[in-house]
Order: sequence, then C-alpha cells, then structure tokens
Amino acid sequence: MELIQECSTRTTLKRVLSPIELLLLGIGATIGAGIFVITGIAAANYAGPAVVLSFVISGIAALFAALCYVELASMVPCAGSAYTYAYAGLGEIWAWIIGWDMILEYAFAISAVAAGWSGYVSELLKNAGFMLPTAFTNSPLIRGGIINIPAIFIILVITGLLILGVKESAMVNNVIVLLKLGVIFLFLYLAFGHINVANYTPFTPYGWGGVFSGAAVVFFAYIGFDAVTTASEEIEDPRRNIPIGIIGCAVVVMILYISVSAVLTGIVPYYALKNTDAPISFALTAIGISWGSALVSVGAIAGLTSVLLVSLFGQTRIFFAMSRDGLLPKRFSYVHPVYRTPVTITLITGFATALIAGLLPLQIIVELVNIGTLSSFILVAITVMVLRHTHPDAPRPFHTPFVPLVPIICMLFCLGLITVLPLVTLLRFIVWMAVGLCIYVLFSSKHSILRSGKITMPE
Repeated sequence: MELIQECSTRTTLKRVLSPIELLLLGIGATIGAGIFVITGIAAANYAGPAVVLSFVISGIAALFAALCYVELASMVPCAGSAYTYAYAGLGEIWAWIIGWDMILEYAFAISAVAAGWSGYVSELLKNAGFMLPTAFTNSPLIRGGIINIPAIFIILVITGLLILGVKESAMVNNVIVLLKLGVIFLFLYLAFGHINVANYTPFTPYGWGGVFSGAAVVFFAYIGFDAVTTASEEIEDPRRNIPIGIIGCAVVVMILYISVSAVLTGIVPYYALKNTDAPISFALTAIGISWGSALVSVGAIAGLTSVLLVSLFGQTRIFFAMSRDGLLPKRFSYVHPVYRTPVTITLITGFATALIAGLLPLQIIVELVNIGTLSSFILVAITVMVLRHTHPDAPRPFHTPFVPLVPIICMLFCLGLITVLPLVTLLRFIVWMAVGLCIYVLFSSKHSILRSGKITMPE
C-alpha cells in the first residue's frame, strides 16, 4: 500500500522500542486509572459490586477491538493509530473524523488520570499529617475548589520528560510498571482475607442498566492498547512486535481489573467509595491497614504517572501524524534536531491537558473519554472490513479471525455501551464533532497533502 511506503520515507522518528518495552508501554498506559481511580467511581455511582461484570463486558468489547487493531497495525506500521488506519481504508474525511475524535479521547484521558494522581497525592499527604487545601486540589465545579494544582504539575513534568526522548521515557515507564504491578499484587494479598461477603449484597443495586452504564464508564480503562499503536514508527520490527504488545496487554489488564474490582467491593461497601478519587488506598485504610494504604498510594501515584506518560505520548503522535498529512498546521510536526521528538505539539498538548485537568471534575472528564474511545473502536472495526474488500491481497502479518463477525461484534458492543452513556455526554460529543468538521472545511481540506497531490491513496 502506498501509504506505508510514504510514511516510511517521511518518518523522522527513531525505531528504538523492543517487544518487552512495547508490552510494558501498553500495560503502563492501561493499568492505572482504571484500577486506582475508575473502579471506585463505577462501583459507587453505576454498578455497585457488579462492577466486576462491568469490567468483563467492557473487557470483551476491548478484546474484539484489539483483534481489529492488530491486523491494521501490522499492515500499516505508521504513527497515528486509528487515524492512520482510517486514512488508509476509508479516506481523508473519515481519517479527520476519527483523528478529531481521538484528540478528545486522549486529551481527556490524560486529564482524568492527572486528576486521579492528584487524589492519591492528597490522600498520601493527608495520612502523613499534611492536608492540602481543598481549593487547590479540586476543580472549580466542586464545592470549595478553585484549581487542581497537583494535576497541572504532573502533566507539565511528564511533558518535559517526553521532549527529552522516547527511549528515555520508555526506561522510566519500565521501572514504574514493575512497581505498580507489585503494588496491585500487594493489595490483593492484603485485602483478600478481609473480604466480607455481605458487601456483595445487593450485587446489582442499580440494576442491569447500571451494570452496562458502569461498563461504558470503565471502558476508559482499556484505552492503553491503542496507545501502543501510536508508537508504530518507533518500534523495532513493528509487524511482528505490535500484535504481541496489543493482545498481551489486553489479556493481562482484563484479568487484573476483574480481580481488583472483585476484592475492592468485597472489603468495603460500594456506597462508601462515593467521595474518594483514591478508592484502593481508602479501602485499605477502612480495614485498618494504614501502612498498606500508604504503600498503595505510592504505587498508585507511580502507576498513574506511567499512564500519563504513555497517554501523553500517544496524543502527541496522533497530532504529529495529522500535521504531517496537512490536516493540522505543519509546525505541529516539527521534530527537535537533537532529541528527535515532536517538541512543539508536545508542549501544546501538555499545556492544554493541564488546563483541562485543573478546571474540570473527574466524572465529566471520564465520560467524554469513553465516548471518544468507543467511537474510534467502531471506525477501526469498519476499516478492517473495508480493507478486506478493497485490498484483499495486501500483506497482513496478522489476520483478524472470523471477519466480518469479529468487527461486527466489536461495533455492536461499542454502540451498546455508547447508548447507556449520559445524554449530556452524547450532546457534548456531537458539539465537539461539529467543531471538528468546521475546522476540516475551513483549514484542513485546504492544506491537505492528499488533495495537493503530494501523496496519493490507493484506488
């Protein structure tokens, strides 16, 4: 396919990531907010103890989506993830739509994780006897809040690290991922003996509607394997290594999410998790294991830091790909001559997401992330089916099994989860997409490399 040849000649990024670093990159992006933050929100407000079923449902949908991603990522090992796949299979306008959608998805994912990071930092300092002022740890939409300073701080630190280089960032991520996996296993070990089966009754306090709504909310937790594909131009032997990274990541994190949510709702009543952004630390404190709570807080902070690192990395690579194709200003794809990283867009992304994290409450952020993720997964599934029809003989190092059945199941799962999101979230998403289409008409279509004839797409 001509797009593959084009991206291979245009890339200025370095292929430095090994298979193990790729797998850890995916786990680093996925194991974090889903376990340390979103589990409590989903249990308290949507599913109750049945949040474990919410993770199963969303995990199945994510696994079907992962199978679609792997085929496309092995075919088109270029930066940009679903945006690039849509460019190859559906054309520029659909590529723009999914790219704009992913900007929403990643920007709010980064902000949500930063808000969760702030919650754990505040909880840790509180246990140490130092209370941060509420005004500077909450958004202005929460009573007593003005701005979330810790959330802004961590995003800016990660932004600086990403500018220094992807290899350096991956080394930091490897250490953090091993640390947070250790903390998760410690939590399971400490908490398992304190499970009170009475806390599982009622199991579905919000009904099955709540279980599916919870699945839509926790779907945010599975965004990580998408981040793996955004690094396609920086992976050694991407056609072989990307399938390992994506499928391995999806399976590992699904098992961990189910285990942690089952134990968490067994040691404390689900309604006790309503007013905390640090549910695991809170739960250990509630059962009298304060030292474990402090240790988990440290591990959670480290874990959320790695999620921020990989998510911010993914956002900048999507911007980079869109800019390189002329759909965003060309200055966005400027690569630093020494660090070989897209420094301009990294700075812009860092400052924008820091602002969102500082000013918006966590629940609104999470809902917007999920609708963006679900929409992009639907378009990825469609792209698999379209390319099977338009380019049946194109090299496919990995074949999604049972096409079109698997892509169709993926689409149905994702559409079903979208329908149970709050109406206001759907309306915000529609407004976001309308703004994106205006930008495409007024700017992107006029600066497109494809339309200028500098790159041609296959018939």
